[in-house]
Amino acid sequence: MLKTLYIENIAVIEKTSIDFSEGLNVLTGETGAGKSIIIDAINAILGQRTSKEIIRTGANSAFVSATFEDVNKTAAKKLGELGFDLEDDVLILQRTLSQSGKSVCKINGRPATVSMLRALASSLINIHGQHESYELFSPETHLGYIDSYGGFLPLIDDYRELYRQYKILQKKLNEADSDESERLREIDILQFQSQELFDADVQIGEEEALEAERTTLLNFEKIFNLLSRAKLALEGEESNGGAEAVDIAASAMQDAASYNAEYQGLSDALTDVYYNLRDCMEALNDAVDNLESDPQRLEEIEERLDLLNRLTRKYNCQADELPALAEQMQTRLEELLNYDRDRDELIAACAEAKEKAAAMAEKLSDLRKKAANTFAAKVKEEMRFLNMPNVELIPRFESTELTPDGIDKAELLISANPGETPRPVAKIASGGELSRMMLAIKTVLAATDDVDTLIFDEVDTGISGSAAEKVGLKLKQVSRESQVLCVTHQAQIAALADHHYLIEKRVEQGRTFTVVSPLDHGGRVKELARIIGGVDITQAALSHAEDMLGRACS
Repeated sequence: MLKTLYIENIAVIEKTSIDFSEGLNVLTGETGAGKSIIIDAINAILGQRTSKEIIRTGANSAFVSATFEDVNKTAAKKLGELGFDLEDDVLILQRTLSQSGKSVCKINGRPATVSMLRALASSLINIHGQHESYELFSPETHLGYIDSYGGFLPLIDDYRELYRQYKILQKKLNEADSDESERLREIDILQFQSQELFDADVQIGEEEALEAERTTLLNFEKIFNLLSRAKLALEGEESNGGAEAVDIAASAMQDAASYNAEYQGLSDALTDVYYNLRDCMEALNDAVDNLESDPQRLEEIEERLDLLNRLTRKYNCQADELPALAEQMQTRLEELLNYDRDRDELIAACAEAKEKAAAMAEKLSDLRKKAANTFAAKVKEEMRFLNMPNVELIPRFESTELTPDGIDKAELLISANPGETPRPVAKIASGGELSRMMLAIKTVLAATDDVDTLIFDEVDTGISGSAAEKVGLKLKQVSRESQVLCVTHQAQIAALADHHYLIEKRVEQGRTFTVVSPLDHGGRVKELARIIGGVDITQAALSHAEDMLGRACS
C-alpha cells in the first residue's frame, strides 16, 4: 500500500509529506484548495505524462517520492523483471521534473526510466477519476472488465502469442502472393547483386589488412631509411656499434664481479641486453632483406580498395558486413526461386496457425460469456445498493473476425428504470449513474485485483443525500480489502473515513501555499460542519457533524 507521499514544488504545494494508512483515507477541502494536485503528483510518480507547467512558479524543478509497504506479489514480480530488488517489502519511487522537460527517475535509489515507473503503476495503484466514468461509454472497455473479473489475462497472453504467429505467417503469405512481375524483378536484382558480392569474395578484416600493406608500400623509402639507421646504430659501420658497446660493458662488469660479487647482477643484466640487441640486429637484417618496393602489388591493392569502397557505398554498409549481406541476398533469392514449393508450405502453416488461434479464441469466448453473466449480476447487486434499485445490466456479445483480443465484441447494456429496454450506457446513463456504475464495477473487481491501493477522485459527482451515504459505505467496504484514498465533497462519505486529511490553501507574503493536514476528532467535526453548512459554521452544523461521526463509528 501507499505509505508516504512526499511532494515538493508541485503547483501551489511548496513542500508536504502525507502519511497514509490502511482503510479509507479521505481528502477534503474547498474547491481550488489543491486536491487535484495530490492526484497529479501521484500520476507523475506512476510515470504518467506531465507538463513542466506543473512545476511551482519560481522553482527550477519539482520532486515527488512515494513509499510503498507490503508490496503485492504481482508488483514484486514486475520489479524483478525490470531488474530491481525489493528490500524488506518496501518500494520507493522517485521522480524529479525539470523546467527543461526532462525527468530523472529512481526505483529504490537506483536510476530508472519513466517507462519503468509506468510498467509498475498498474500493479501498485488504480486511480478512478471523474473522466474514467466516461470510459463506460466505450464498449471496448467492457470486455476488459470481464477479462479482469474472470482472471483471463494469462489466457489472453497465450492467445495473443498464437495470434501473432498467425499474423506473421499471413503477412509472409500475402508477400508471396504479391505481383508476379515484382517477384521476377526482385529475382533479377538479387541474382546480379548476390553474384557481384560472391565474385568480389570480400574477407572479414581484408580492408584493414590492405590499408596497412598499402601504407607500407607507399612509404617504402622512409621505412628503408629508418630501418637502415636503426641497423647502423646497433652494428656500426665497421665496429663500435651499440651492440658491441654493450658487449664491452658486459665483459667489464663480469671481470669486476670476479672481485666483488655485488656487481654480478649488473653484469647479468648487461649480458641480457647484449643478447636482446643481437636478436634485434637479426630481426632488422631480415626486415631490410624482406623490404621491397613493388609497384605492381601497390596497383593491385589500390584496385582492390577501390572495389571495396564502391561496394560499401553501393550497399551502404561496412566492408566486413558485405559477406553476411551476400548470404542474406542468397537466402532471399532461394525463397523467391522456390516460390511454389514454399508457398504451399506457407499456406499449410498459416492455416494451422489460424486454426490454433481460432480454437483458443473460441475457448476464451465461452469462458467470457459465462463470466460476463456472473459479473453483470454482481455489478447490478452493487448498483442496487447504491440507490439504483431498478437497474438491469445485460451483457451483449457479438462475434468478430480474429483480433488481438479474440473473437468477441462485448458491451454491458443498462436499464436504470422499470420498463426500459436495456440500451448502451452512453445513451441513457447520467453523471451520477455513471459514477455509481463505475464504483460498483471497481467494487466487484477489487476482490480479484492484486492492486493494494485504489484512488477515487470525486467519485461522488452527481450524487447527494442517501446515495452519497451509500457510496461512502461501499468505499468503506472496499477499503477492507484494499487501501482506499478518496477525494470527496460529500460529508456523508468523509464521515466514514478511517483517516481524514484537510487540504487548505494559504497566502503568506504574497505567495500561495497548499497545506495537507491530518485531522483529529475535533478537526473532523469542524471540516464536516464546513462541508454541510458552508462558510458560516453554525452550532447546528457542528452538532450534525458530531452526530454523523458518531453514527459512522458505531
